[in-house]
Amino acid sequence: MQDWALPTIHPQECTGCGLCVQYCPTAAVELVDGKPVIVRPADCAYCGLCEENCPTGAIELAYEIGFGAA
Repeated sequence: MQDWALPTIHPQECTGCGLCVQYCPTAAVELVDGKPVIVRPADCAYCGLCEENCPTGAIELAYEIGFGAA
C-alpha cells in the first residue's frame, strides 16, 4: 500500500480529451468510459504533467510546503 497521495481527478470538469493519458510518462492514467482514471496507482510518479496539461483544470495535485530549520 502506498503512503503518498494521488492526483485528484474532478470528473465533472473533465472533457475526456485524453491529454492526461498522453502526457503521463508512466502510463498510470487511462480513459475509462471517457474519463481519466489512475489505473496503476503504484506507477504514478506524481510528476504533475497531467495537472499541467489539463486544459480544464480537472486534475489537481496536493502539494506540501516544508520549512527546514534555519
